[in-house]
Amino acid sequence: MTRVPLPELDGVPASRLQLPPGPWATVLDALCARFPAVPRAVWQSRFDRGRVLDATGAPLARHAAHRAGLEIGYYREVVDEPRIEDEARIVYADARLVVADKPHGLPVMPAGRFVTQTLLARLRRELGMPHLVPLHRLDRATAGLVMFSADPATRAAYHALFQERRVVKRYEALAPALTGIDFPHRRCSRIERGEPFFRMREADGPANSETVVEVIERAGATWRYALTPVTGRKHQLRLHMAVLGAPILHDPWYPTLQDARPDAPPLQLLARALAFDDPHDGTPRQFVSGRGLGG
Repeated sequence: MTRVPLPELDGVPASRLQLPPGPWATVLDALCARFPAVPRAVWQSRFDRGRVLDATGAPLARHAAHRAGLEIGYYREVVDEPRIEDEARIVYADARLVVADKPHGLPVMPAGRFVTQTLLARLRRELGMPHLVPLHRLDRATAGLVMFSADPATRAAYHALFQERRVVKRYEALAPALTGIDFPHRRCSRIERGEPFFRMREADGPANSETVVEVIERAGATWRYALTPVTGRKHQLRLHMAVLGAPILHDPWYPTLQDARPDAPPLQLLARALAFDDPHDGTPRQFVSGRGLGG
């Protein structure tokens, strides 16, 4: 059986799985055992709608026989996936790169409750670019610029920009006033995984993170800050601002974990600008978000 690229559905690529040895009579039985949180009726519906495929891309029937080592593809679905109304704006697009300006609350990649309601899926559908992949991370709660590679042949060169810190990233944030600190202020610390698992914390030991904090505007109790991450640790900006005593407005995770509220105002953090020399032709590139922050 020849392995071929599997088609996308609604901007979502197929997940591939090689079936392990086991006592199951059918592929359906094996999938129900492998993913016990997914009801059998859901898997049956996926088979009936052609959303479970063999390695050639042909739909499998419910009664398809299980065989150890058989490679299949399937399309993940979330029945009650939340609808995110705000749309991203395309700032730049060519055959190699796409830069999008995303709203608060829109995930970049599929995860948890979000599959089709992600920036990646929307861009793949809108632009017809099945090979599109993000070149860096941006939290769902953060708005602003995300850069994607559209061409597998040039992807490594653009990945290297981020790995070698040759991309200047500038963020803006609204947070409480920080007095008694000289600006620009450089925060260096060691960041490690905290509790619960999705939060980060500062720890003793050699620094592995660095952020430059500057003040753009002093307006009463709330200031507007420019944040330049020299490194790219998870939640680095949010954690550094919280530890300095100026947690970013409406941050539900730092400095303390708060209960999630569907009506909570958005985190006041924006990925404002990206700048780099294009590795393809050396052209200096700079992209700026058109979004704003407010309260």
